[in-house]
Amino acid sequence: MSESAFSLPLRVYIEDTDAGGIVYYVNYLKFMERARTELMRSLGYDKPAILEENRLMVVHCADVQYRKPAKLDDALTATAVISKLARSYIVFYQEILRGGELLCAGTIKVACVTQDAMKPTALPKSVHAALKEIISS
Repeated sequence: MSESAFSLPLRVYIEDTDAGGIVYYVNYLKFMERARTELMRSLGYDKPAILEENRLMVVHCADVQYRKPAKLDDALTATAVISKLARSYIVFYQEILRGGELLCAGTIKVACVTQDAMKPTALPKSVHAALKEIISS
């Protein structure tokens, strides 16, 4: 993972696990969502800021590879790096780590759509500029 990756510390709670104390597979996607959300929040954009412009950010597709299980009470880190920024979507490369050990990796494409018609639309100019800035740094 890149030194410039956004990272979010997490803890595995009982509600994240199955009966055997292993993180249920879909919860890795939730951890990734939290990292993307907090990355945007760190730039000054929370979800209501996009909603005010009649726009939503929706997951278009996800390609996830599960490598090793996380377990109850593990301290994890969820990362997010923008691997592609387009006019109407963002592609993130994300990892879930326990210490330096890679547990799960994914590429998530998030599209900007109109809230009323759910049709693709351009990212707000200020959001696009802020994301372009962190890619350049």
